[in-house]
Amino acid sequence: MPSFRELLTATKSEIAEVTTAEAEDLRAGGAVVLDVREADEFEQGAIPGAIFIPRGHLEGQVEGRIADKNRKVVVHCAGGVRSAFAAKTLSDLGYTDVVSMAGGFNKWKDEGRDWRTPQVLTPDQRNRYQRHLLVPEVGEEGQQKLLGAKVLLLGAGGLGSPAALYLAAAGVGTIGVIDMDVVDASNLQRQILHNLDRIGERKVDSAKKTLTLLNPDVDVITFDRRLDASNIEEIISGFDLIIDGADNFPVRYMLNDASVKLGIPVVHGSIFRFEGQVTVFDPKGGPTYRDMLPEPPPAEMAPSCAEAGVLGALPGIIGTIQAVEALKLILGVGDPLIGRYLTFDALDMEFREYKIRRDPNNLVTWDNRDQIQVVELEGLCQPAPIQAPA
Repeated sequence: MPSFRELLTATKSEIAEVTTAEAEDLRAGGAVVLDVREADEFEQGAIPGAIFIPRGHLEGQVEGRIADKNRKVVVHCAGGVRSAFAAKTLSDLGYTDVVSMAGGFNKWKDEGRDWRTPQVLTPDQRNRYQRHLLVPEVGEEGQQKLLGAKVLLLGAGGLGSPAALYLAAAGVGTIGVIDMDVVDASNLQRQILHNLDRIGERKVDSAKKTLTLLNPDVDVITFDRRLDASNIEEIISGFDLIIDGADNFPVRYMLNDASVKLGIPVVHGSIFRFEGQVTVFDPKGGPTYRDMLPEPPPAEMAPSCAEAGVLGALPGIIGTIQAVEALKLILGVGDPLIGRYLTFDALDMEFREYKIRRDPNNLVTWDNRDQIQVVELEGLCQPAPIQAPA
């Protein structure tokens, strides 16, 4: 039986090794850096952006974390031994361009190259989010993104309730809730953030109690005020994205203009009786609300839920889809509903999808952001409040 040294020598003869300087150049050129040390080693310091998979878990996890087997991969451990065996394993799994970094992280660090102490989950967080950690598209890195994310909920009602609950459960670190209403008995048919004991309470206070009890990792910031042109930019500027649960056109148009001006994505949802719709408005990468509806319909053509009614479970479906879209945007995974308008008919249990395209006549765009004036719209919304270029 060959000795360990003989096995190592044989393995190194079958793989390619690079110096730390060469590895740094490859990293700068877009190569994947794969760290195969143990968790306690990784927690003490790591190369920024490295994918962490302990050597013992490599075969079971690497294909989910590095899907492109033709991509350049630089493998490292502490000193260059485990990474050599890992590089051989990757080659056996079909990865075509793998190198091992000689000297490992210890040499990288000693030479003064870029490294930092990574954020790590506590034991309690690992237990809470363990189902996320098992998903290759999430993992520990993705969970850290969620914990660092800031999402604003426009409304703590039918759509905001399920969205808030699932975002909090998923570990979104900061959740803002803006609502100036109080909990009423008629809300409880669909607004599941609240309960009988909260009737008469401010909705934002009720929402904070529910979300904090669900997940103490979450910082809930409340805005018990009317959203208007004087405060909307200040409020939404502190968040990465917005869940739109508004039920009237003036607020939706005002939100659109402010979010476009600041470049903040909006996950839009709406409900009516048995029907719901969801889409994502990304000012920098897709169409926005004014591309879809340049002007609002007459007020008599757009009754609210209070006027027309809504099936109690319907906002649960639409609000949950909004939460899923928000999580996808935070994690940078999947195909968000940007430029795609998803409709749901509960009576027929049918989903349909429509395309939304940019309107060439729309002046409220990211490119024109410096000219956008966010104003309150009285009654029917007017065309884009923007100063046309001279």
